[in-house]
Amino acid sequence: MRAVVVSERGGPESLAVVDLPTPRPGPGEVVVDVTAAGVNFLDVYQRTGYYQKPLPFTPGVEGCGLVAAIGPGVNGVGVGDRVGWVLHTGAYAERMVILAERLVPVPAELPDTVAAAGLMHGMAARYLTTSTYQVGTSDTVLVHAATGGMRLLVAQLAKMKGARVIATAATAELARSAWDAGADAVLLPREQDIPAQARRLTGGAGVDVVYDGIGRVSFSTSLACLRPRGTLVLMAELSGRVPAIDPSLLTVGSFFLTRPVLTHHVARRHELEAAARDVLTWLGDGTLTPRMGRKYPLEEAAAAHRDLEARRDSGKPVILPQL
Repeated sequence: MRAVVVSERGGPESLAVVDLPTPRPGPGEVVVDVTAAGVNFLDVYQRTGYYQKPLPFTPGVEGCGLVAAIGPGVNGVGVGDRVGWVLHTGAYAERMVILAERLVPVPAELPDTVAAAGLMHGMAARYLTTSTYQVGTSDTVLVHAATGGMRLLVAQLAKMKGARVIATAATAELARSAWDAGADAVLLPREQDIPAQARRLTGGAGVDVVYDGIGRVSFSTSLACLRPRGTLVLMAELSGRVPAIDPSLLTVGSFFLTRPVLTHHVARRHELEAAARDVLTWLGDGTLTPRMGRKYPLEEAAAAHRDLEARRDSGKPVILPQL
């Protein structure tokens, strides 16, 4: 079978398509024919070594596919079942092995590409707007760069929960995605003073919660937008890690600061099932509408990474291994 393998850390050129033996399932495992694999910055971070992963490995931490074989002791999953998964490396391949307990059923009416593009970001948006901060109808939420990826889905779920959503966007053209997601206001950081505008829009009070997926370049701005006892959710760091901070900075408004990750919110089977059930329902009924990006065959995995890193498309790239 064909698979993308990273044998040494580096740039997109380190993604090589190779022929590997057809995998066989062990106890509790299944083999899946991968029909679509989402492309995420987590894949980039693992490729570069920003997040360390033993070499060699096949990237791809979310996807959708059909069960091709099951190992001993597997119950509740059968050959031919349509399934999805998150946070399990190996989706940039025609076939992969995964523990049956980490699979979730995918409805027949949901396209493979939508499931692969929306499952992980949808689960993240779900916990960010519930367990990390319980968004409600009285809240005003600020979402940085709410034009694609997980940030767009956070804005959509915040609107579903009845919150007032203020979004930021790099350009007026990109702002259209935030407006389409239902944002009540869209601000342009290159042209506007974001903290001043956030306070203007809240009558001087500041916002209840900031969802910051940018990191280093936006962290100070995010703090300046909060109301007293507001919450800053650092949900990603696309511009780089935030430098070490003096905790006394939070005393300005008795702020709450958190850096949550999906892993800890779907670690147990019942948590994974509940998150998948909600997200797949929302993807099916249009509550969540991920912005779809380009589709790439396995041989163009390097191009997918280059496009993602260069922000050439704010949509979610997807690799189709069976092409």
